[in-house]
Amino acid sequence: MIYLDGSYGEGGGQVLRTSLSLAAITGQPLTIDNIRAGRKKSGLAAQHLTAVQAAATICQAKVYGDRLGSRFLEFTPGGATQAGNYTFDVSAARVGGSAGAAMLVLQTVLLPLALAGGDSQVILRGGTHVPFSPPTTYIDRVYLPMLKRMGVQAEVKLNAWGWYPQGGGEVELHVKGDSRLQGIDLLERGTLQQVGGLAIVTKLPAQISQRMANRAEKLLQERDLKSSIQAQRESGIGAGAGIFLTAEYQHSWAGFSALGKLGLPAEEVAEIACREFFDFDRSGAPVDVHLADQLLLPAALATSSSQYRVAEISSHLTTNAWVIEQFGLAKIDIDEADLEVAIAPVKL
Repeated sequence: MIYLDGSYGEGGGQVLRTSLSLAAITGQPLTIDNIRAGRKKSGLAAQHLTAVQAAATICQAKVYGDRLGSRFLEFTPGGATQAGNYTFDVSAARVGGSAGAAMLVLQTVLLPLALAGGDSQVILRGGTHVPFSPPTTYIDRVYLPMLKRMGVQAEVKLNAWGWYPQGGGEVELHVKGDSRLQGIDLLERGTLQQVGGLAIVTKLPAQISQRMANRAEKLLQERDLKSSIQAQRESGIGAGAGIFLTAEYQHSWAGFSALGKLGLPAEEVAEIACREFFDFDRSGAPVDVHLADQLLLPAALATSSSQYRVAEISSHLTTNAWVIEQFGLAKIDIDEADLEVAIAPVKL
């Protein structure tokens, strides 16, 4: 049994998600206490409970403590992860529904399914573009392309946009099993090729998305940057707006986004995302702050070592490294001076 203190490091859902993935992959039983102790509302929220249930489903685990608000969890896999067709609905985890982040559930089950014998299709319902979590657009345009380079064949299809607080979004995930992961070397990103983007609204006037796109294009053009921002009105059960930028470099991708809210002009939404991109571009790093911790797990499961340079050493990164090392899968060195991460996998 592996015992983890959920209050370690950033004290959020990172400890839970990574440890669930690793328990499903390795078959090692797991106990977590003080789940999300660092958050204002500690314990399992809807998306975390759904992640627990999803991980348990794919590896037939016995679970104790799987209820909303629980700060304690025992998770004992019942066998190897099984490929198949699954549906996981965050909104079903709480009476009255939830806009909890469906992409956090995706990141929990993706690698176990990629390593399983056979292909899988997963329907994920809930929030697809909500605060404090990777939007589906980032998963599609940054995370999965980087994982493809490491040997993971997966793609997502967005069927409906789900914003906070309504949720109601739907994403299809297709995963090719029997993956063999390779390490990644990303110390240099090369030159910027272009900046692509989507400015999206649902159940709002189309001119709002056009205003976001126009402002982003203007800011990028002022810096002589090649860009292509598409303005679209899409389907969703609730009103929402956001802009999502992808910077394509010679050797890597990075993503930046901002969500609209009542009282925030469309132009300011675009400015928030552009400022985030400009700050990253000045850093010279190949790996953005979000991808930095998301690459750790596939790198730890690879057959060769990895190294990459990041824009920032975040608490998510150091927390994720700690969790992985508790499973004995890899030795992870984080050089805070040079902002470099090195992962040396250990044979199971």
